[in-house]
Amino acid sequence: MEQSQDITQIIINTINTIFENIFSSIDNNLYSLLDELTFINSDILNDKYFQDILGTSASSGILLIANVLLFAFILYYSIKFLLSHLTYDRIDKPSSFFIKMIIYAICMNSSFFVIQLFIDLMSNISLFIRSIGEDLFNQSICFSSLITNINSTISVDTSSLNIFTIEGLIKSILSLSLLNLVFTYSLRYILIKVFVLITPFAFLSLILSNTSWFFKAWLKNLFSLLFIQIIVSLILLLMFSVDFSNTDLFNKFIYVGGMYGLIRANSLVRDFIGGVSTTITQSVKSFAK
Repeated sequence: MEQSQDITQIIINTINTIFENIFSSIDNNLYSLLDELTFINSDILNDKYFQDILGTSASSGILLIANVLLFAFILYYSIKFLLSHLTYDRIDKPSSFFIKMIIYAICMNSSFFVIQLFIDLMSNISLFIRSIGEDLFNQSICFSSLITNINSTISVDTSSLNIFTIEGLIKSILSLSLLNLVFTYSLRYILIKVFVLITPFAFLSLILSNTSWFFKAWLKNLFSLLFIQIIVSLILLLMFSVDFSNTDLFNKFIYVGGMYGLIRANSLVRDFIGGVSTTITQSVKSFAK
């Protein structure tokens, strides 16, 4: 009987050691990475290859394709204008069309500057919210600080983790939630870059009334992706308002609820303003909408 108990204890200790190493690796590596993936600013554009793809002038990259399409739009309008005298279809006046063409062609070729301002605007709002928390709680409002506080509350360290206790279970849920967040916000990071690359086509679509829907869809999706970090900042602010010195079970489940809220942030934004999903299994469906 005693030997059987010793074997059971060895198995339990082995399992706990495995999970200690996994959770330690997650805490040491992924939380700082998650901060970079979540809180995006115009630095996302400071990539030489990315800028080359977008185009540094009207004769390079995606901007070149957009400018070629601009002439196609002019040709399309010219043919439609001539046919309108036969079909009596309503169409923009030439003066109105060329004014719009000049304005949106300038915006199209200034896409890098325009999108840089837009991304920084959303980033500054997020920074402002987190700076409020830093003034109130005297600590950085980010994922790296959050896990330090949570671990101190749950009393998780390299020698005390027991996966078969409520604290160990909560820690497991939090770590699995973190992995979910990393995948979710990694996809979001890529999608933001994709929508930045199609910015010239979004401005180009405004020239014609029957293609302007593309700009509206582009703006809604990009705005929703960037707006997520504002929601995340608010959730983090609320999580840091919890008394970390209080180690009762209620607070521990508040942390779990907060992590679930961070996971569901994209869904909340989609329900509120629409946009593309960063949940991998739903992304293609939601983009089609």
